[in-house]
Amino acid sequence: MIKVFKFGGASIMDVQNIKNVGNILQKYDSQELVIVFSAMGKVTNMLEDVVDSYVQKSANTNVALQKVKDFHATILSGIFKENHPIFDIVNNLFVEIEWVLEDEPNQHYAYDYDQIVSVGEFLSTQIMSAYLQQVGFENTCLDVRDLIRTDNTHRNAKIDWEITTDSIKRNVKKKHSVTQGFLGCTSENFTSTLGREGSDFSAAILAFCLDASELVIWKDVPGMMNSDPKYFPDAKLLSQVSFDEAIELAFYGAKVIHPKTIQPLKQKNIPLLIKSFLSPEAEGSIISSRSDNTNDMSSFIVKENQILISVSDVNLSFIVGNHMNQIFSILAKNNVDVNLMQNSAISFSICVDNDQHKVPQLIKDFQQFYEVLYNDDLSLFTIRHYNDNSFDSFLHDKDVILEQRSRNTVQLISR
Repeated sequence: MIKVFKFGGASIMDVQNIKNVGNILQKYDSQELVIVFSAMGKVTNMLEDVVDSYVQKSANTNVALQKVKDFHATILSGIFKENHPIFDIVNNLFVEIEWVLEDEPNQHYAYDYDQIVSVGEFLSTQIMSAYLQQVGFENTCLDVRDLIRTDNTHRNAKIDWEITTDSIKRNVKKKHSVTQGFLGCTSENFTSTLGREGSDFSAAILAFCLDASELVIWKDVPGMMNSDPKYFPDAKLLSQVSFDEAIELAFYGAKVIHPKTIQPLKQKNIPLLIKSFLSPEAEGSIISSRSDNTNDMSSFIVKENQILISVSDVNLSFIVGNHMNQIFSILAKNNVDVNLMQNSAISFSICVDNDQHKVPQLIKDFQQFYEVLYNDDLSLFTIRHYNDNSFDSFLHDKDVILEQRSRNTVQLISR
């Protein structure tokens, strides 16, 4: 049966890692694979800088784009001879960005974002497809815009599952297919994106539509951990996790999985393996319908760059149903997801990602109807399956602004 592999930016960030991915895939040469690649290294961040410069009409736009070109030129020179066709292919992709930059910015930042940032995935897949061919791993490079149909919600597009399923089944025919993560296409043939870090979700969509035997996501960590090793040096591996627990962890911000990834896999009982591209022989973690071992240890999740917004009625009236309807309508209008919420008699507080392209307008919209207070530069800490020891050790050096508990979960907003 077909398997879906997904490699993130870290796995193909330089020549050495690209060759490592080639070695991994050659071991699976006999199997039927769909391989999803993210943009290389930090290219998405670099292209976001291009977008920001472009919409601000900054003189640094071309400088920002040149950094992206230089990064890929270094990769190309390390794995291809000068006369390889990939050089023209990559150059043409950069010309597509330059065409966008020649026009005035669209009035919708999210649209411009999708047309420019999406090129990072096309660069990586063309380079990886050509390199894999060069080392004898035959493959077909597919344009994911021919596979995944979305609506027009740029930067957070919603999937049209019926059209997408039909397109994927019709177009994925070869033994080894390479395609892009993170992207889709609207009915008007505009490129869309599925949300930051959405390549995991892309891979899950493909696995669902193809009835894959499994999805394997290759990371730079041993598997799914009970905490981010960047913050917690003693992070432990969760070797077996249930779909439901993985959904909870992803919802609260566990970075190893995109929040939307698990649901389509759960629907068809497709196991998700998280393996290390640095130690490909290690077992990693498996997320499946089987019972898990996560209840035996606490999991710690950190979301940085948070803002806590509190709204209250200008007349100090109680926050009631009609207020709540209006508040959530404003959130939906600005396409802002809530990470935590809490209400009192006369105020309602939400913690959200402090997205510079969404939050300022969100606050302005709230201020039309409410008194608004906010604190920024915050972090949201979540403890799953907490106990007294885990809570006390986690809390001892935190300046806590807000705390919320349920049976299994504690969330803290802290400076």
